[in-house]
Amino acid sequence: MAHRNPAPTVDMIIELSDRPGQPIILIERKHPPLGWAIPGGFVDYGETVENAARREAKEEISLDVTLRDLLYVYSCPDRDPRQHTISIVFIGTATGTPQAADDAKHVGIFTLENLPEILCFDHGVILQDYYHYRTSGNRPNPARY
Repeated sequence: MAHRNPAPTVDMIIELSDRPGQPIILIERKHPPLGWAIPGGFVDYGETVENAARREAKEEISLDVTLRDLLYVYSCPDRDPRQHTISIVFIGTATGTPQAADDAKHVGIFTLENLPEILCFDHGVILQDYYHYRTSGNRPNPARY
């Protein structure tokens, strides 16, 4: 019998360090599920999660990203409607003007006050956790699951 395992993924909350207030970058997805998302994707076989995060950011927003922190690992079985995934979520910084590429239909620059209405996956929860971490210094509590 073959094993069924969750697929490893990475997501990057990318702060634009050369803009006032360090807004973040989100992408509008080209493929289902449609909506806005944190840049990210699947980890390739033989690739570290850190390299996957940098690669996905470069592919989707055309910027080099510096990893600064690890926010949390998200693993709810229904977080991705396509399949069970586990996402390692990094916080990184970049400078410059992001350009949509690869799976990104559009790129947007947002603050907590102006997030788009339709966020994919569990990215609304992730962004709430990120802003809580940025204001309090506290990461998500694993006991909540």
